[in-house]
Amino acid sequence: MGKVKQGTICSVRGCDEKATRSVSADKAREALQGAGASFEEDRARRIYLCQKHYKVYKKQTKKDKKVEKWRYGA
Repeated sequence: MGKVKQGTICSVRGCDEKATRSVSADKAREALQGAGASFEEDRARRIYLCQKHYKVYKKQTKKDKKVEKWRYGA
């Protein structure tokens, strides 16, 4: 059983909602720092996001994902 199913709280500082997704810490820091979010744990390998912060993460990484898709011809 993963941490999300166990009821982990969102890793964004000041957010007390339950996490719905787990993402890579490096990618999440890049994407969400541009949106003004800071995280509880600086050395974590995974960051847990609630539905609201995951939506922001998806919007911030949309362009990067499109470029990667073009690069590898998928």
